[in-house]
Amino acid sequence: MTAASARETAIHEDRSFIGHPKGLAFLSSTEAWERFSYYGMLALLVLYMNQQLLKPGHVEHVFGLAFIRPILERIYGGGRHFSDQQLASSIYAVYSSTVYLTPLLGGLIADRLGRTRTIIVGACIMALGHFLMAFDVSFLLALCCLMFGAGCLKGNIATQVGSLYSREDNRRADAFQIFFLGINAGVIFGPWITGALGQGIAWHYGFGAAGVGMLIALVIYLVGRRHLPPDPPRERKTRAEAAALRKSITARDWQVLILLACILPVLAISVVGNNQIPNTYLVWADKFADLHFFGIPILSSQLVSVDSTVSVITLLGMVLFWRIWKTRFPEPDELGKIIIGCLLSGAGVACLAIGTMLAGPGQKVSFSWLLAFHLINDIGFANVFPVGLALFARAAPRHVAGLVIGFYYLHLWAGNNLVGYLGTLYEQMTPERFWLLHAGLVGGAGVVFLVIKLLFGRVLIGQPTEPDMTTVALADAQEAP
Repeated sequence: MTAASARETAIHEDRSFIGHPKGLAFLSSTEAWERFSYYGMLALLVLYMNQQLLKPGHVEHVFGLAFIRPILERIYGGGRHFSDQQLASSIYAVYSSTVYLTPLLGGLIADRLGRTRTIIVGACIMALGHFLMAFDVSFLLALCCLMFGAGCLKGNIATQVGSLYSREDNRRADAFQIFFLGINAGVIFGPWITGALGQGIAWHYGFGAAGVGMLIALVIYLVGRRHLPPDPPRERKTRAEAAALRKSITARDWQVLILLACILPVLAISVVGNNQIPNTYLVWADKFADLHFFGIPILSSQLVSVDSTVSVITLLGMVLFWRIWKTRFPEPDELGKIIIGCLLSGAGVACLAIGTMLAGPGQKVSFSWLLAFHLINDIGFANVFPVGLALFARAAPRHVAGLVIGFYYLHLWAGNNLVGYLGTLYEQMTPERFWLLHAGLVGGAGVVFLVIKLLFGRVLIGQPTEPDMTTVALADAQEAP
C-alpha cells in the first residue's frame, strides 16, 4: 500500500468529528466563510451600483465600463440607452450567471493542478476580488476575480467532501447535510453583517468585511489540508473507450436526453422570482417597503439574510412534511412536486404585487407582505431546485449521469440572465405590473411542467420511487443563488 493510499484509508475510517472525518469540519467551515463573503458582497452589489458607483464622480473612473456598456445595452436592452438601474441589472446578470459556468473551467484546472491547489488559488483570487471592490477603477476586475475564484472553489470543494468517504460509506448523505448547514450559516450571517457595515456605514466597509471573511476561509482550509485525502490521479479515456460509451447510449436514452434539454429553459423561467431577490427586489424594497420587522428597522440588503433564514426553515419543513404525507397519502413524483413548487413560488411573488396595490400611492408596503413572499416562495423553491436535480439524476442515462448533472446547472445561468433582462424593464413598468409579470412567468412554468408530466411523465419518471436524498442534499450544498 502506498503512502497516499494509507492516508486515504485513514481518512475514510476517521470518526473524530461527530462521527465523521475531521476534514468535514474544515471543509464545512471553509465553505461557510466563503459563502459569508460571496453573499455578503452580493447583497450589496446592485444597491452599491445604483446608489454610488454609477453616479457622476464615480462612474467615469470605472476601468472598462465605457467599453462594455454598449455591449450590455445591445444584449439586454436591444441597443437602447440604459439608466443606472438598468445598467446595474445587466451587470448583475452577467456576474450572477457566469458563476454557474466557471465551475466547468475550475474542474478543468483541477485536472491539471489538483483540487487542493485549485481551491487555494480560487480562494486567493476571491479575496483579492473583494478588496479590489474598494476602488472604483478596479470594479470590473474585482467581479472577474470573484467569478473565476468562485469557479475554482464551487465544484471542487463539494467533490472533496464526497472524497472523504469510501464508495460504500452511508455517512456521505449526512455529511452533505452538515456541509449544507455550514453554507447556510454563511449565507444568513454574511448579508446581515456586510449590510450593516456597507449600507449602514460605508460601502467599502461591507466589501472589506467580505474580503476578511474570504481570508478566514483560506486560513481554515490551509490549516485543514492534512486532514483531506490526496487528489486522485487524472484518468484519460482512450478513443476506443469514448466510442464504446457513445454506442452504449440507446435510442430511449437519446429521447430522455432531448426531453431533459427541453426542460432546462422551463426551469430557467421557474427561478426568476426567487433569483430576482439580490437584484431588483432590493432596489424596490429600498424605496417602497416599510422595512421594520416587528418594529425593528432593517436594511434592504439584509433581506437576503431574511430570505436565507426562511429558506433553511422551509427546506427542513418540506422534508418533514413529505415524510409525514407519504405515511397516509401517495407522495407526488419529482414532476408533481416541481409543478406544486412553481405554482407556490408564483403565488409568493404575487404577494409583492398585491401588497403594492393595497398600500396605495405614496404608502409603504407592509413588511408582512414581504415576509409572505419569502415564506411562500421558499416553500415553492424547496420543491423545485433540489427536486429538479433529483429528477435529472433519476432520468439521466447512467453512462452520462455526471455530465447531465453538470448541464442541470445551466438553467441557473439562463435564469439569471433572464433576471437581469427583466430588471431592465423595472423602470418602464409600475411595481405591481413588474411583480405580476414575474408571478405569471413562474406560474406559467408550472403549467408547462404539468403538460410535460401528462405527455412525457412515463419516459422521464418510469416507475415511481423515492427521490435520492443524497442527491437532494448535494444540490442544496451547491445551492442556488
